[in-house]
Amino acid sequence: MANKVTIQDIANALGISRNTVSKAINNTGVLADATREKVLKKAAEMGYKQFSYFTAANLDKQEAFVQNSAKAGEIALLTTVFWGKSYFISTIVDTFQRELSRFGYRLTMHRVLDREVEDLKLPDSLDSARISGLLCFEMFDDSYCRMLCGLGIPALFVDAPAESLGRPLKADRLLPDNQSDICAFVTEMVRRNKRSIGFVGECRHCQSFFERYTGYRTALLLSGLPSMEEYCILGNKEGVKNPDSSDYQEYLSLQLRNLKKLPEVFVCANDFVAVDFLQVLRKSGISVPGDVYLCGFDDASESRMVTPSLTTIHIHGETMGLCAVHLLMSRIQNPSMNFRTVHTETRLVFRESTEDSPV
Repeated sequence: MANKVTIQDIANALGISRNTVSKAINNTGVLADATREKVLKKAAEMGYKQFSYFTAANLDKQEAFVQNSAKAGEIALLTTVFWGKSYFISTIVDTFQRELSRFGYRLTMHRVLDREVEDLKLPDSLDSARISGLLCFEMFDDSYCRMLCGLGIPALFVDAPAESLGRPLKADRLLPDNQSDICAFVTEMVRRNKRSIGFVGECRHCQSFFERYTGYRTALLLSGLPSMEEYCILGNKEGVKNPDSSDYQEYLSLQLRNLKKLPEVFVCANDFVAVDFLQVLRKSGISVPGDVYLCGFDDASESRMVTPSLTTIHIHGETMGLCAVHLLMSRIQNPSMNFRTVHTETRLVFRESTEDSPV
């Protein structure tokens, strides 16, 4: 069996520091685009674990595909929300768009309005006859996603409706690993003698949220802890179609008051849930980390800006962007292959909300 490729191996091959390779692969720190691209290409060639989908043979095939795909057409990005530069999705899209141009495609972005979701209608700005593929972000209405899958256009969903776990979409799906580092976090909390751990987040919001909740449940089981439903806050404000942050905080406040006892730790479905919950806890006179520990997910910039800074789970947006290009281009080349669900590696980051030094 071939030896596992390490960051140090890549650094030695390029004659650069291990720290530079780590920054490029993990998308951290300041690094020139040319250096980052050089490192990622070498990592792919050497078969580094995050880029195992780029085998040497596939690289040759892709180069041939690039040459035959000049002015190939248009990839349409569909989303129901706007996201800021702090959101990890922006890194995925930036990487996807940069790599997509190598294949002769251009990327167009289309906002799907609520009425279009209700009517199962494509955005007026999108001409399906010109589209070679669909890239779907924050598309969590199950009926609408199934309508997209029925268009006969190769599609990739970055995350998906929670319902797709029980009745898979006829499309490829790309997600971060939503369970491994939650299990690692719970294991560490148990090692620190924290025995009561809750979960906060609308678990049916999307596939990722549901997987994170089931990851939390799995972690309790593996740690020999009982189910702790009495510490879980799993819904959102009822009667409001698209609850905003103030609606959610109102819901969290009510649910917090209904808890018979405060757990020692809360795992949150993402950083934005954690930030909202942090504000609710503060207004209720509950200290983080003094009274309760808090962990988010995504490693959004807000996780570093709040006080205390949030322990969280980092998503490698650049890795997901590269993987998204591979998945969609290979689907366009071979539309009849089996549908795939791919999870990319994450990284647990400890900060002040669990009494750790920020990193």
